[in-house]
Amino acid sequence: MDDASDAISGGGMNFDLPDEIRILKDTVRKFVDKEMIPIERETRNGHKLKPEMRKHLETKAKALGLAGYDVPREYGGLGLGLIAKVTVWSELARSIALPSRGGDIFGPNVSPILYHLNEEQTKKYLLPTIRGELNWCLAQTEPDAGGDPGSMQTTAVRQGDHYVVNGVKRFITAADDAHYTQLIAATDRSKGSRGGISAFIVDMKSKGVKLIRSQELVVDDRPWEIAFDDVKVPVEDRIGEEGDGFKHAQHWLNVGRMRHGARGIGVIERCLELGSSYAKQRVTFGKPLAERQAVQWMLVDSFLELHQLRLMIYDAAWKYDHGRDIRAEAYMAKIFGDTQSFVAADRCMEIHGGMGLATDLPIEKFWRDQRSMMITEGPIEILKMTLARHVLRIYG
Repeated sequence: MDDASDAISGGGMNFDLPDEIRILKDTVRKFVDKEMIPIERETRNGHKLKPEMRKHLETKAKALGLAGYDVPREYGGLGLGLIAKVTVWSELARSIALPSRGGDIFGPNVSPILYHLNEEQTKKYLLPTIRGELNWCLAQTEPDAGGDPGSMQTTAVRQGDHYVVNGVKRFITAADDAHYTQLIAATDRSKGSRGGISAFIVDMKSKGVKLIRSQELVVDDRPWEIAFDDVKVPVEDRIGEEGDGFKHAQHWLNVGRMRHGARGIGVIERCLELGSSYAKQRVTFGKPLAERQAVQWMLVDSFLELHQLRLMIYDAAWKYDHGRDIRAEAYMAKIFGDTQSFVAADRCMEIHGGMGLATDLPIEKFWRDQRSMMITEGPIEILKMTLARHVLRIYG
């Protein structure tokens, strides 16, 4: 081999996880297998963890030393990077023990937007949230402005030292438990998402804030519709500069889309475990299902897609941890992760036949949850539309 070849060979890419991430993965996997999967059908009351189950799982989780894994070190957390986080998220997703939205047991869930607060806001909102004293919700989606935030109808009009907010938000998860909401509203509708949207912190007990109703869904989540009627919000409760709201929300959504993709890894892997095990046990017409080519190909297709998704997720997470823009990668991670995990659940359900429909097994919940994930935090079609502009800009 010549010198040039030696140099190329020596600088080859390394696709192995660092030792500390592999240890983290193994630790969380053992926790899920031992503490979550055996009781996964007993932990929830609808879309919320039962109090006694939350206490039990939080106590077990705390012993792992992962409390505050997604909180920066300067605020007392572990400050894990995105590679570590997607590893945790994918392993937790192998079980339905936790609610599909907002069910973290490793400490309070802290929105990334809150890390953009100023010093006074940090003392008032961020630190109490990290300590578990305050809960939040994100109010962005509207009845007529879900995937198109630029057409947002909720307005925040400045009047001296405060803003007056009017509008309606819909599909707001955990609004009933929230002490405050991170509200995304239009401050200049003529500018749309290009400088016309701002972010605010609004006390849920403020005069004019009203929970209208919770929405019944095919999944366990029960999001709320919230009305804002002449709600006065002090200027000091605006997050960042006026017009920066869409930027802050998109940052949160990019991390959220990575979480979607990581969740897809866990769902596909669990479906492979369930499907393979059942295919070996179930005998039809004198042979195990595992010897049927139709079943083998379903399992192989999911196995292929699992490998593809892992590469996509860890590539994007590595870029994020190195300070690179991952908007396109986050879009792809969500599109591929949500769609293929739903397909994997559908295949697993097909392999199990009638038992796949039974609530004894987690398959039907994976199936319902993953279908819903294809719509939330960016419908697949809108993400593809945005990606199309990216593709045309690069290759056009």
